[in-house]
Amino acid sequence: MANGKRDFYEVLGVAKNAADDEIKKAYRELARKWHPDRNHDDPDAEERFKEVQEAYDTLSDSEKRKTYDAGGAFGLGGGPGGARGFPGGGFASDLGDIFGQFFARGGQRGGGAQPGRDLEAEVQLSFDQAMQGAQITVAVPTTEACGTCGGSGAKPGTSPRVCPRCGGRGVDSESQGFFSIQQPCPECAGQGSIIDEPCETCRGAGIVEETKRYRVNIPAGVHDGSRIRLAGKGEAGFRGGPRGDLYVTTRVAPSPVFRQRPDGNLDVDLPVSVTEAIQGATIEVPTLNGSKKIRIGPGTQHGTTQRLRGEGPPRTKGGGRGDIHYRVQLDVPRDLTAEQREAVERLAESFNGENPREAILGGSPRPAEGGE
Repeated sequence: MANGKRDFYEVLGVAKNAADDEIKKAYRELARKWHPDRNHDDPDAEERFKEVQEAYDTLSDSEKRKTYDAGGAFGLGGGPGGARGFPGGGFASDLGDIFGQFFARGGQRGGGAQPGRDLEAEVQLSFDQAMQGAQITVAVPTTEACGTCGGSGAKPGTSPRVCPRCGGRGVDSESQGFFSIQQPCPECAGQGSIIDEPCETCRGAGIVEETKRYRVNIPAGVHDGSRIRLAGKGEAGFRGGPRGDLYVTTRVAPSPVFRQRPDGNLDVDLPVSVTEAIQGATIEVPTLNGSKKIRIGPGTQHGTTQRLRGEGPPRTKGGGRGDIHYRVQLDVPRDLTAEQREAVERLAESFNGENPREAILGGSPRPAEGGE
């Protein structure tokens, strides 16, 4: 660009019409890649890191992005010699997330306590398991406090020291006119403390990776996509911070008979013969616990719904059980014997030519032949 800076979109490797989530994803990846603590042997890493920060600070703010798109860095007051600060707000939050994720995986410096991340897992359930409840074991890759250093990140016999530059705050403040600009302290990488002798087991992270197995109690009546929270079963906190939570999502196999409804009830397509629909009948229907009999009245129409109260799945909230809704599906025979065909023809003749479509065709019913 004319001011000597690279185009911000080029810095992040995204198109000019990139969505906010694309910009955020690119920023997170590049911030990890160029973080100075990961590139001790690369003298250009810090400048690249700052360049990525500046690009994201602009493109993640809708107003700044509009101004930038209209006039480039000059439109933001960022021409040669312009300020390159990193204001707080959304940017600071995103940067904090990245530092937290990076240092929780083996960064060499930093001593501030941070909560562990929440974890996600899925369990596959049969329809019967979902309806009746079950105990399922899930294996979750997670982190635990390092047994060697007790989670401090420092070599046994030593302790992290407070960062002399920021006094443990983790940020540098710089006044520029009426504004106070904050950015992560470069001495401690925003952590507030420094580990001079890292633990050899966890390399200063205070945590180690391992796979944990948990038995999850699946309540009866869960849906596909239900989420179950296991408090304190997520990743270990960093530097003694609290553990995150584990969220288990249920995946329920479909049933050949029942369909789950969002309201906690069940639907069943119920085949009914033509004669049963005409005359009415007492018929057997499936439930979650064997079968029951229901009565359909004479003249039952296709699509009519009947309900059995309290025969559905247990309600996960509020107690009690849901209902089962049976939707009548007329089972019209495809092949008839000659005798059956004659019987149908006689039945049709008995209706004296009545047309059930008269009402929707807009005409008045015509009198049957021979009528007055």
